[in-house]
Amino acid sequence: MELHKILSVLEEMASLSYAEDFDNVGLIVGNHNQDITGVLVCHDALENVIDEAIVKKCNLVVCFHPILFSGIKKITGKNYVERAIVKAIKNDIAIYAVHTALDNHKKGVNKIFCDALGLTNTKILVPKANYIKKLVTYTISENAEKLRNALFDVGAGKIGNYEDCSFNSKGIGTYLGNEDSNPEIGNRFEFVENEEIKIEVTFEKHLESKIIKALFKNHVYEEVAYEIYSLDNLHQNIGLGMVGEFDTALTETDFLKFVKEKMQCGGIRHSAFTGKTVKKVAVLGGSGSFAIKQAIASGADAFLTADLKYHQFYEAEGKLLLADIGHFESERFTKNYIVDYLKEKITNFAIILSEVNTNPVQYF
Repeated sequence: MELHKILSVLEEMASLSYAEDFDNVGLIVGNHNQDITGVLVCHDALENVIDEAIVKKCNLVVCFHPILFSGIKKITGKNYVERAIVKAIKNDIAIYAVHTALDNHKKGVNKIFCDALGLTNTKILVPKANYIKKLVTYTISENAEKLRNALFDVGAGKIGNYEDCSFNSKGIGTYLGNEDSNPEIGNRFEFVENEEIKIEVTFEKHLESKIIKALFKNHVYEEVAYEIYSLDNLHQNIGLGMVGEFDTALTETDFLKFVKEKMQCGGIRHSAFTGKTVKKVAVLGGSGSFAIKQAIASGADAFLTADLKYHQFYEAEGKLLLADIGHFESERFTKNYIVDYLKEKITNFAIILSEVNTNPVQYF
């Protein structure tokens, strides 16, 4: 199977447009037309994982964390990053990373985290900002339905659990064409006043090129009048972290014991007990200290994340139980999800879960 076909499936699983701006997601090593013999899915594409891919005859490694995160000027094999890249290139092994593209997906890292704990009634903790745009355009009533439907077909008008959403209002449009014009209504050099329909639809920003293409293809006017705005609205179905609930509240001690068992933690660092039971829980896989205030605002009784610093535990301020369960541990089931997704979408092809434990943190 050619690599680009597998990449299409991976981007259906987690659109690269969902990724944070600081991230390095997508194809890191490889050629889009490369023939793939097998896929190895891992958490981190380290050198020993590349060795595993060679042994198992997999020439595509799909990893959660990108092995190349920031720019490098030389590849000499002097550190673990360069050694992995050199070995992958020498053995024609492609590397693809999902990271925050899957972090921000409503069925991604944090939903997997919630499912592992049995949390229900889940919703995004930190909805994504600067992701929604609005198209405003004007046409005649005879063209309005066709144009709306064309925009809907390429993804416009989806809001939460609803689709085909638009706002339509009537007004009077005016124009006067010059000698080079070819007006749909009226004639050159004629001042025209005509009833028009104003159509407004929102869309996710990565769809903009498709939206504009559909607009021009299905509009009847020679000159298409339109405006595109960036909205301040948060996207409630894309974002980092998640909040969910237990069916039955747990004591804080029982809660931490439960989390340690389910997430296979070597240890849990936590803030002072609040004395309250735990029913509503906020989670954020990986480094989540930036979301402590949002977790408190959500009304969560506890917030599970990783990479918390000493002073950040004070930020709990007795309002919730703040717990650092470990970076790897908070994301540990992500690679299983990727394997299951690929096996469902690509049948009769080798999709293998890596057996290498790449957690760099050890517990004594």
